[in-house]
Amino acid sequence: MTTKAASKIVPLADRVVVKQIKLEEVRASGLVIPDTAREKPQVGEVIAVGPGRLDEDGKRIPMDLKVGDRVIYAKYSGQEVPKGLFGSDEEEYLILKEADILAKLED
Repeated sequence: MTTKAASKIVPLADRVVVKQIKLEEVRASGLVIPDTAREKPQVGEVIAVGPGRLDEDGKRIPMDLKVGDRVIYAKYSGQEVPKGLFGSDEEEYLILKEADILAKLED
């Protein structure tokens, strides 16, 4: 049996690929909320960055993000990447426009 290798995703224009970071949710009482009952995370790590969008004069506007940045993104934004297409079947990825990224997390 052969296994299909994961594809490489190259985002276009001002888009980025973000791997969702799963945060364990534990209430003050110690109750752990299962994955099926909690909302999708809005925190992720940038995996790939597009070259940036073009302005009206055709000049490339560089991206403010780079691979490895941890970011917070808008709740209902982006396009989910089908599982197994990019990386493992366990990870969840999104393709977002740079404008949907609300903030970078710094250590």
